[in-house]
Amino acid sequence: MKTEQRLKELGIELTQPTSPMASYVNAVRTGNLLYLAGKGPGLPGKPLPVGKLGRDFSIEQGYGFARETGLSILAVLKAELGDLDRVKRIVKVLGMVNATSEYGSQPEVINGCSDLFVDVFGDRGRHARSAVGVGSLPRGIPVEIEVIVEIEDAPARKAAAKAAPKPKAAPKAKKKAAKKKKN
Repeated sequence: MKTEQRLKELGIELTQPTSPMASYVNAVRTGNLLYLAGKGPGLPGKPLPVGKLGRDFSIEQGYGFARETGLSILAVLKAELGDLDRVKRIVKVLGMVNATSEYGSQPEVINGCSDLFVDVFGDRGRHARSAVGVGSLPRGIPVEIEVIVEIEDAPARKAAAKAAPKPKAAPKAKKKAAKKKKN
């Protein structure tokens, strides 16, 4: 099934990706791997969520923030690749949870993003993952996630015309070749 069709079935409409907040880019490709910069939650037109899991937010709210972050990541993938069907596999997810020191439900929170990737990509969305707690995140956001994606190359364009025939040797070159044969 086409990924775009799957997004429609899930009722997901991707927004434009957010711009980097500092001196970096949203994604870097090396070979067939695409490394995505960390993204956080937030919906267009709404203030960024700020606070810690275990103090300000429940596991369910954290799950929702991780899912929103996954949507931001999908928007970056779409912008970078043009076609989400070029995603061969989500390879690795690193989920960081801004949490109190005693908090231990980071995996349940980051499942919001992991579950989204599996819903959208099926088996291509299953990935290795780390879910860690941190003392703070930029701007006080509750979740930040970065991803490594294996991608397929874009389909090569078919040549519009057949290969041009080899040029014929110039008359002088033929004469020189004939002279060398005699010697």
